Amino acid sequence: MTLATSEKRRRPGKLGDLFVRWSFMLPTIVLLLAVLAYPIFYTLEISFSRFDMSIFGAGEWVGWENYETVLQDYRFWDSLRVTLIYLVIALPLQVALGFGIAFLINAEWGGRGLIRALFIIPMVVAPVVAGGIWRMILDPLWGIMNYLLGFLGIGPFDWFGDPQLAMATIIIIDTWRWTPFIVLIATAALLALPRDVFEAAKIDGANWWATLWSVALPLLVPIIAATFVIRWLGAVKLFDIVLASTYGGPGKATSVINLFIYEEAFRSFHFAESAAMVMIVLVFTMILTGLFLRGSRKLEELF
Repeated sequence: MTLATSEKRRRPGKLGDLFVRWSFMLPTIVLLLAVLAYPIFYTLEISFSRFDMSIFGAGEWVGWENYETVLQDYRFWDSLRVTLIYLVIALPLQVALGFGIAFLINAEWGGRGLIRALFIIPMVVAPVVAGGIWRMILDPLWGIMNYLLGFLGIGPFDWFGDPQLAMATIIIIDTWRWTPFIVLIATAALLALPRDVFEAAKIDGANWWATLWSVALPLLVPIIAATFVIRWLGAVKLFDIVLASTYGGPGKATSVINLFIYEEAFRSFHFAESAAMVMIVLVFTMILTGLFLRGSRKLEELF
């Protein structure tokens, strides 16, 4: 039997195996097309058209007119600026707190198992519920936060009425909710690190800070970069916490881009312009995510 004949006999088997693999993947592909692809193409079509309320879909084709309207709207740029302020402050803070807390609760001390369990609680609280809880905690008249700060001679603060404090409040609530997620990732990463490296550092007389700065952090840099990208993809969608706590106020101090799009679409009925905003934000997010992924790969190569 020649080699060519053998290859011909094996080819149908390979094709059959490939068909079986794709048949298992087909339900997932169909689901993704229905859940992701169709809404994206529907939004893209609306963004280049006038919205027809009678059919609740795309009407007359207008080309780039909706995009020009959006790019000339100062409110769109203001909401983007508010979102960027939140991202620049909240993301590094959450990553730093998450890995710092993970390092602390992985040290040898009594009760750390209970603390690990408690850290999961904010993750399972619904965002709307979290926003409502923090509204009660930070209420300027009856909230427990101002009551406790009063013992220190600080405050009272109007957490939701002051434009500067309102953004800080959103960051506090979001950090409270999502830091435990980073703690879980960081804990798993720390447990996966080689123990002999830490034992060698201990034998060499390295203290807690030296072990963290010179041993743990260099090993965790690729994980930290990947965690930052994951959290970025979640943070850029911030909407529900703002809706439940400040509703974009006072004024537009906390009006993040997703809340602005929601108001323009479902309160002002500017669906075509809102669709154009969605596509602009999507492209912007994809570009930044690509840059972050490329940066994380560079860090993996360095470390």
